[in-house]
Formats: sequence, structure tokens, C-alpha cells
Amino acid sequence: MDPKSARSPVEVGESSSLKIDAASSMPLHEQVAAAIRRAIADGEAGPGDRLPPAIDLAAVLGVNPNTVLRALRTLRDEGLLEFRRGRGVTVSGNAARKNELMLKASEFVEAGRRLGYRPDELIQIVTNLVPAPR
Repeated sequence: MDPKSARSPVEVGESSSLKIDAASSMPLHEQVAAAIRRAIADGEAGPGDRLPPAIDLAAVLGVNPNTVLRALRTLRDEGLLEFRRGRGVTVSGNAARKNELMLKASEFVEAGRRLGYRPDELIQIVTNLVPAPR
């Protein structure tokens, strides 16, 4: 995508759905990542949209900018965001599909934790569900 076609920055403010709970046991960077995932899933941020700078997101959320950067790196690694020099952080073109899968996987992991499964047991469950290559 060429820089001129990038959509305008996603608006964040007091009315934004980006919210975190400082009292939650979930780490702050995971809450920030989850809030951005929700914004993508809800259509508030679509493919090509630029996210505000990390320092602005941090100010709105009341967290350290490094916390936001950690969340953004996680989402980049999941394929939901793209980091482009000179253009900032944008929502990737196939974010909606990847986001749906990541949300389902997160629900699976959370359900497994609640039921007392260890990470290696959850991996084994998924491995057993995937058919062997022919």
C-alpha cells in the first residue's frame, strides 16, 4: 500500500472503546493488545488505518508508553499490525481474518486455564485436532 493511500489515524479519546482495568490480574500490555484487537474486530480500526502514536495511546489509557509498545509488537507478531518507517503503525490488510482466529485461540487458552490445563496439554489438544499431512 502506498503512503498516500493510508487511511487517517484511528481516533482515541475518552469515548473510545480502548479501556483497561488496572485492578485486573491480566498484565497491562495484554489488556492494551486485547483492546486494540476488539477495536479491529468491531470495525473501529480497519485495514490501512493508522493507529495514533504509542505516546498518545499511553496518555489516553494511563499507562507507560513502553506498555503500549509491547502490546503493539505483540499484535505485529500476530500479523494484525504493520510497522512502517515514516507511516507509523497501520492495521494490516488481512487483520480481520487473523483477528478472528486469534480471538478464538485466546478464548480456547483462557477456557483451558480456567479448567486447569497446562500449556503443554493445550498444545497437545490442538495437535490432536490437526490432521497429519499426507
